[in-house]
Amino acid sequence: MSSVRRLLIIGVLMLAVSTLCNLLPAHGQGGAREKPLMAEDVFKNVQVLKGIPVNQFMETMGFFSAALGYNCTNCHGDEVLGNWEKYAVDIPLKRTARGMIQVVNTINKDLFGGREAVTCYTCHRGSPSPKVVPSLLEQYSEPPADDPNEVEIHRRAPAAPAADAILNGYIQALGGDERLAALTSFVGKGSYEGFDTYHGKVPLEVYANATGQRTVIAYTQNGDSVTAYDGHNAWIVGPDKPVSVLQLVPGGDLDGIQLDSDLAFPGRLKQALTDWRTGFPTTIINDRSVQVVQAMAGGSRVKLFFDKETALLTRVVRYSKTVVGAVPIQIDYSDYREVAGVKMPFQWRLTWTDGQSTYKLDEVQPNVTIDPAKFARPLAPAAPVVAPAKVAR
Repeated sequence: MSSVRRLLIIGVLMLAVSTLCNLLPAHGQGGAREKPLMAEDVFKNVQVLKGIPVNQFMETMGFFSAALGYNCTNCHGDEVLGNWEKYAVDIPLKRTARGMIQVVNTINKDLFGGREAVTCYTCHRGSPSPKVVPSLLEQYSEPPADDPNEVEIHRRAPAAPAADAILNGYIQALGGDERLAALTSFVGKGSYEGFDTYHGKVPLEVYANATGQRTVIAYTQNGDSVTAYDGHNAWIVGPDKPVSVLQLVPGGDLDGIQLDSDLAFPGRLKQALTDWRTGFPTTIINDRSVQVVQAMAGGSRVKLFFDKETALLTRVVRYSKTVVGAVPIQIDYSDYREVAGVKMPFQWRLTWTDGQSTYKLDEVQPNVTIDPAKFARPLAPAAPVVAPAKVAR
């Protein structure tokens, strides 16, 4: 998707935010989870994808985008730009998509016992039209390398000490159990950039407690982008979100937010992750050999990549479940620096089906008292103001 297209679509989404009510009640830290909004509560003319949370609905759109190589306007038409209501209009591509969802569901149900063996990506592979003629070039050329990010469900786990040895090496490389235990909180400040900031840098703040809370705030040109986690509940706020304050539901998204919080204080990682699997081939990331460990974070599979020489965590890939398939979210860590005797990454890059964002810290204050309100449900933002001149660039 081109940068201009992304910026135009952001403008559309911001206009949508200003017209949607915040339907979720206020909620304090540590209580029962809020009732999530379903897709049909927010979007009009939802037919096949009813009964799924709003964030999973948006991730499903991202799955379609990755599978077909499309952006929003490729499916919905240029008429949606500047007019949110147009997204609800029935057009041939939407009707085709509904039919294909039913076809895929039928194949999986009738031929694979309901197991998710076939998805949109199985045939499309990033192309609007699946290939129907065998390629001799592919048949007689060197096969492409396997994607190291893919999870392997049926791999047999070797003896447990292999995973323990990798994780213990990681803990020692960070500073050791004693120093990790002494780090109880931190506040970081730096910069953030992504397509939602027109690829410009904006201020970033990170607040984290070893008790499990973590909040990340990016002050974008069109409003604050916030991800807050109080140890039980997580919310996201942003000018490009379809709901002003969106509650994340249990599953891939919430598991991912909790994993981010656990990785901020890795001393508890062994307790946070289960079903460790090793024995994967050594792979290369940025010209460096890495060791791969697969595990379960809550109910979600994750892969962790550790630099074979430094033992530091280089990459995490987690998967968010949608009704049409799993969506990968990749985080690459770099620029490790020592803070209170503990090494922590001062840069991480988030890559997912709808874009790429970079977070950089310039300074970190360890073991500070953080106002609990930083981790509470964020306030709904004021109605955003779209700057047409910026969007058009």
